[in-house]
Amino acid sequence: MIVSGKRQRGFTLLEVLSALAILAIALAAAIKSIGSHVANLTYLKERTLAHWVGLNALTELRISGQWPGSGEIKGDETMAGREFKWLIKVTEVEGGDVRRIDLTVMPEDDDERLLSTMVAYVGKGS
Repeated sequence: MIVSGKRQRGFTLLEVLSALAILAIALAAAIKSIGSHVANLTYLKERTLAHWVGLNALTELRISGQWPGSGEIKGDETMAGREFKWLIKVTEVEGGDVRRIDLTVMPEDDDERLLSTMVAYVGKGS
């Protein structure tokens, strides 16, 4: 386009729309990536807290000084404002001087979603 003998410079509508489309796609990808990262951090935080709850339960069992009998022990604990349930299954190992402890930790409101599992062995007199 020539106005007053000089050619005007600038972007055409098509160029502007193309640039906006590319920018929109890039921003959508960035937002999706950030959302995924935040969800992953939340999940890892919950798993870490559940692991600490399990370690606390095993430590309490160990320092109680009592020889655990076969069966189940249930409990719950609040950590960092979140409610967790834990379940310990004690089974006798062949020989009788050792017990196997299977511990699972799950959220208070969902018994099917295991967040942490641990296996420990306790010997008589330890």
